[in-house]
Amino acid sequence: MATLNVNGEDRPAPAGPVVLVLASGRGERFLASGGQGPKLQALLAGKPVLDHTLDAVRASGLQFHVEDAGHPGMGDSIAAAVRATRDAVGWLVLPGDLPLVRVGTLLRVAQALADGAEVVVPVYQGQQGHPVAFAAACGDALAALAGAQGAAPVVQAHAVRRLEVDDQGTVIDIDTVDALAQAEQLLQARRAPG
Repeated sequence: MATLNVNGEDRPAPAGPVVLVLASGRGERFLASGGQGPKLQALLAGKPVLDHTLDAVRASGLQFHVEDAGHPGMGDSIAAAVRATRDAVGWLVLPGDLPLVRVGTLLRVAQALADGAEVVVPVYQGQQGHPVAFAAACGDALAALAGAQGAAPVVQAHAVRRLEVDDQGTVIDIDTVDALAQAEQLLQARRAPG
């Protein structure tokens, strides 16, 4: 039986893709905007931003891997995470600073991949968001990424399925203090009765 190393633990390879939670960025824009400390540890509704993201991933039931080693760029982080989960049937690349992404969106993106898409990009009101999903056929290209550009070259080299979603959480990342305040307001609105 194939195994998958997830966060240092060998597990049976899942039937579905693995969510790669990218948590190794330096958060320079957040600090430059007046943030105090790492953006993934900034408090959102009394809990670190990364914890909100991980709560959604855990609730989805999908396997996941947190890539939190200090890599110089997003491409390096993606490559390391793919190499650590090489036997996966595919990957959902999710930056750790998307605390409002919905569980249903993660599942819809994973299902689109299972339905045969090579690359799946969620789109909210015309804006491309995350997680971006990749089939196993993209693995070698993803594992070879480096630098700040992320997986854009892999997306451009494959057939892309644009998945329309009603989830603002796919495009709200915590890059600045203002973005954190906006996320706080949106989270309160979600939790409001009615």
